[in-house]
Amino acid sequence: MQMMKPMPLAGMLALLATSAAHAVETAGGAMEETTTGGMPQLDFSNPLMLAQVVWMLIIFGVLYYVLANVALPRVTSVLDERRHRIEGDLEAARAAKAEADAAAGAYQSATAKARADSQAAIAGALQSAQAEASAKNEVLNARLAEQIEAAEARIATARDTAMAALREVATDTANAMVTRLTGLKQEAATAAAVQRQLAAQGKA
Repeated sequence: MQMMKPMPLAGMLALLATSAAHAVETAGGAMEETTTGGMPQLDFSNPLMLAQVVWMLIIFGVLYYVLANVALPRVTSVLDERRHRIEGDLEAARAAKAEADAAAGAYQSATAKARADSQAAIAGALQSAQAEASAKNEVLNARLAEQIEAAEARIATARDTAMAALREVATDTANAMVTRLTGLKQEAATAAAVQRQLAAQGKA
């Protein structure tokens, strides 16, 4: 805000002297007019009226000097200070907004990176768990296959043992019945007959 430059005291006194001289000249002209009849409040032939005009000019000059050199500079300084403070606040607000935008961008980048890292970690954990489960299943299947094979071998051994015992019991029973019925001992024929019978039934 630009204000007009205050008038120095010397210039102010010169202006008052010029105004007073002009007032005296005006008073001389007005004296001639009043002799022919004019307004009494413009009767500059009256010394009181001339003194009032001079004091009015002096008071006006002092008031102008006080306003130009004391009051208006203070108002200007207050307005300048307020403008500078507002500009500073605006600049601080712009800087704060820029920092907030940068922080928001960094937060979004960090969030995206953390999300990607977590998804990659989850995928890796799932893949590792699947591989581990597959390996354990293979080991378990191999162990079960061995156990089944061993059980089948034991079952076959037990079956062969049972069949041998059954053949022996059947042979002895048949020999005893033949001997009791015929009174003859034909162990070879009886054993062959039992063997043929067991073979026919698929138990041999």
